[in-house]
Amino acid sequence: MQKPLTFLAPFVVAASLALPAVAQDDTAENTEAQTDVTAETVVATVNGTDITIGSMIIARATLPEQYQQLPPEVLFKGILDQLVQQTALSQDFDGEVPKRIEMALENERRQLIAGEVIEKAMAQDVTEEELQAAYDEAYADAEPTEEFSASHILVETEEEAQAVKKELDEGADFAELAKEKSTGPSGPAGGTLGWFGPGMMVPAFETAVAELEVGAVSEPVETQFGWHVIKLDDKRQKEAPKLEDVKDELETQVRQVKAQTLIEKTTEAADVDRSAADTIDPSVLTNLGLLE
Repeated sequence: MQKPLTFLAPFVVAASLALPAVAQDDTAENTEAQTDVTAETVVATVNGTDITIGSMIIARATLPEQYQQLPPEVLFKGILDQLVQQTALSQDFDGEVPKRIEMALENERRQLIAGEVIEKAMAQDVTEEELQAAYDEAYADAEPTEEFSASHILVETEEEAQAVKKELDEGADFAELAKEKSTGPSGPAGGTLGWFGPGMMVPAFETAVAELEVGAVSEPVETQFGWHVIKLDDKRQKEAPKLEDVKDELETQVRQVKAQTLIEKTTEAADVDRSAADTIDPSVLTNLGLLE
């Protein structure tokens, strides 16, 4: 199989290290210089074949995130060099284009066009009625959940935990003892863990907290982290959020549902015959020789 070409990767790293300080251009002049640039603007030619700004923009958009963060003056030269090299090499190709490349191009075209259809579906406006319906489905019948605010002192052994519990029973201040004894990251803050709901703590810890009254201190509790002595600082009922607070989340959800509905509807309406696949051994997917 063909190995990927990586002209740009080493170039941009080297160029970023060697990049000289660039004087700040005058904003007005820079803006004026960009006025006539379009996607079709030619930036280079290779044996008569044009390379355009549009191709460079697409190339940049498909770079790994770490490269996209590089300064434009680094990326511009690096991307242009890459496209020039690729164009020259492709022109030097002799013979028929290998089947694997034709099929890769076919797959990529199919994927990009399908993605465009999905993007259009997800870009549709979300109405207030759709938002309200999504909110009602998610939260109308939701029961309030109980949340807890607790502190703990974490030690390595049961004996240490029993000693901590004894000191607390004798009147020691929980926060001060946590600062002194706790091995957990919350120790310096007096052992406080803040608010948490069901499923956010390991089961043994959560069960112990749920059985406490506000202000009470637990017997030593063992988890995979060690031995805990827990104090329940407070508890409350968490109500369903207001629609305004989850509007963005619901909009995304509605758009995703629209896209999924389109995918299913379009596929179901298509004349699809999968019967030929029933006679194929799935392991054929690893047979790269078929592409030669």
